Order: sequence, then structure tokens, then C-alpha cells
Amino acid sequence: MKNRLLLPFFVVAIVVFLDQLSKTWILYEFENSETIWHVLSFLDIVLTWNKGIGFGFLKANEVWQMVILIMIATGISAVLGVWISKTTDKFQIICLSMIIGGAIGNVIDRLRFGAVVDFIFVPVYILGYRFPAFNIADSAITVGVCLLLIESYVRKKK
Repeated sequence: MKNRLLLPFFVVAIVVFLDQLSKTWILYEFENSETIWHVLSFLDIVLTWNKGIGFGFLKANEVWQMVILIMIATGISAVLGVWISKTTDKFQIICLSMIIGGAIGNVIDRLRFGAVVDFIFVPVYILGYRFPAFNIADSAITVGVCLLLIESYVRKKK
């Protein structure tokens, strides 16, 4: 049992570490300036604060709303943890662990700052809507979910 927990623990720890390290770096770099770094023609670095969940949806302007978002993230993480405990599929374990790590990274921000630190901005407009800034945690969640969906689709095709 102990060895079974090493992989998910390792993946979660790596995601949380990279997420928090990148956010600490961004906060340090942007401490005394409000600057946008144009890294590539399709990639900017800019400090933004997200009080909502994905894409700024469900903004938590009050403490009780933030507590609810933290409880939702914790509950989803617990459900995914149960899923991890019941599967032996390493691909699923990695994907689920990425999602949990991303959720933990964003919960840490909410507890520390009352909002999530976002800084990766891809200037893409779809139907007049600007794609919002995101972070490493958001990326881990998105990649984990997308890989699970692709895997589910591929398995159904077999």
C-alpha cells in the first residue's frame, strides 16, 4: 500500500511545488511594478488575481464564498483521491494526481491571499471573448482532465 501512494504523492508534490515556485517568482518580480512581459508573440506574463474558479467564473468576493470554493476543491480532491485508491491504471493515477495537485496549488493561494495568482496570458480572442490568464495549477488541472477524457474516448473505441 505504501508503494502505491508514492506515485500520486510524487505527482501532486511536483505540481504544487512548481505552481507555488512560479507564483512566488512572479510575485517577487512584479512586486513594485505593473508590467506585462511580452515573452513571445503569443505569450505574455502578467500578474492578475482571480477570485473565482476557472476563467473567473463564480467570483468569491466575500470570505464565505471563498470558503465554499475551498470546500468544493477539497471535496473534488477527496473524490479523486478515492478514485486513485481504487485504480491500478498508472495513466489515470497520474492524470488524477495532476488535477489534485492543481487544486491544492490554487487552494494554497486562496488561503494565503484570498485569490489565486494567475500570470500566463495567451492573447487569444474567441467570439470577442478574451481568454483569461492562468497558472501552472490551472494547466495541470486542464491537462489532467483532457488526458482523462481522451483516454476514456480511446478506450470506448477499442
